[in-house]
Amino acid sequence: MKKVALKIAYIGTNFSGFQRQLNVITVEGELIKALKKKGIMEDPSQSDFSAAGRTDKGVHSLGNVVAFKTESEIRINQINQDLPPEIQIIAKAPVSSNFRPRNALKRYYRYILIDFLGMDVENMQKASKHLQGTHNFLNFSKKSERDPIRTVESIDIFKQGNLIIFDIVGESFLWKMVRKIIRVLYDCGKGDLKPEHIPEFFNPEIPQNIKPMPAECLILREVEYDNLNFKYDKYAVEQFISTIFDEFQKQFSQSIVKKNMLQSMEKII
Repeated sequence: MKKVALKIAYIGTNFSGFQRQLNVITVEGELIKALKKKGIMEDPSQSDFSAAGRTDKGVHSLGNVVAFKTESEIRINQINQDLPPEIQIIAKAPVSSNFRPRNALKRYYRYILIDFLGMDVENMQKASKHLQGTHNFLNFSKKSERDPIRTVESIDIFKQGNLIIFDIVGESFLWKMVRKIIRVLYDCGKGDLKPEHIPEFFNPEIPQNIKPMPAECLILREVEYDNLNFKYDKYAVEQFISTIFDEFQKQFSQSIVKKNMLQSMEKII
């Protein structure tokens, strides 16, 4: 029996997160259903099925990774036929039997923010310096975390038209940690928080109520491993690009309609 790693891309809007749960539709649940239907897997636990990241409801991915043992040949596009178009396997790689997707070198996240407020990007960049490095991030996650010590390797913030892009890289992240980091940076950009006050958030004895930023603006862009080269399937990638484009067109049309409604209401008052 061989072990294989698959790279999964998905638009998380219509799914209740990645991790399979009872009575709700999740990315992992749909993937396992498709693998079972194709006879590639019978039981996830017996197949040593595991994933790199358990993204929250609404979070998107271009590079989450799962791995499992199977005796079957993996034909990406045959499996994709039984997946929703918003979930597609885009690459595969043979791995050793002891490979664990969670043991990654780095995870790359991107958060995209529309700048309605004229944010102070320079202030956010100053603030990001305090968040990089190794710290106790307990206040950026749930209080029951066993090991809240995490290392944020880099945070890059830049403007792109009316968008502000946040690229965050680290080995591993706590539950909702990335979105809470963005919240703190957002508050600095609005002028509600001074960058020099950020080190106070690393004191676990002083609880902080950090509200995570919305999930739908977060993308897990890549999960990187040592000496692991995925082979991308060109057709699968093209199909997922098509799905993203269709989704973009739909959302853009809805935005135009809502904008027109807003303008009409403003004329009334």
